[in-house]
Amino acid sequence: MKVVLTIAGSDSSGGAGIQADLKTFEAFGVFGTSAITVLTAQNTTGVQDIFPLPSDFIKHQIQSVLTDFDVSAIKIGMLYDANIIRMVTKLIDPLDIPIILDPVCISKAGSPLLKDDAIDALRELSRKVTLSTPNLHEAYRLYGYKGEDIDSLKMLLFHPAPVLIKHHVTSTLSTDLLYIEDQIQRFTSELLDTNNLHGTGCSLSSAIAANLALGYSLQEAVERSKRFITEAIKAAPSIGHGSGPINHKVGGKHVA
Repeated sequence: MKVVLTIAGSDSSGGAGIQADLKTFEAFGVFGTSAITVLTAQNTTGVQDIFPLPSDFIKHQIQSVLTDFDVSAIKIGMLYDANIIRMVTKLIDPLDIPIILDPVCISKAGSPLLKDDAIDALRELSRKVTLSTPNLHEAYRLYGYKGEDIDSLKMLLFHPAPVLIKHHVTSTLSTDLLYIEDQIQRFTSELLDTNNLHGTGCSLSSAIAANLALGYSLQEAVERSKRFITEAIKAAPSIGHGSGPINHKVGGKHVA
């Protein structure tokens, strides 16, 4: 069984963060391990409180997993501050395995999840991973991305690591753009009219990590993960009073 590590924050409502990552790993049949960076008091309506763990303790969690398991891939989520980001960057630098970064800046409910002074450190981390998966808001903060304008294209087509920018939306379609080397690849799915989107970004990045651990190419991993998310949204249980969680178990059945 392949082992995947998630380095991310904890969501007390269970729909995003570490909890969503572990559910996603289970859906794809890989064994999930975790290093928690931040504790949140959180539900579908927003984040009420954040408690970052000491960077040394986060480091010990990561080292504890890496020294005991043959980890095949890593997903990185909420890191919150520059000290944590720099520590994680240093730890992953010598590793020769797929590493997926979900550059978490803001929650679906609009709550800030990254300190303002940490953006430079996060930008540097994005240069060292296998893939970054920002949404449009995060891509603007990280790269000044404004869509497919000339400056944005030049920046991302020559970025040292691939970038998947999520959620280019039309009236009927949702398209993610993969900027890889000197190419743009498009991954399109139907646009779903739903409020059940809590944890979709976390789950997509962890799904890509799981698929890379299973031996799929990056393009295959993105395609399978996007299909997983679509089906998980369709089967969402519609719980909570805000942006509801998705159904990881049902989503996994469609890509098994």
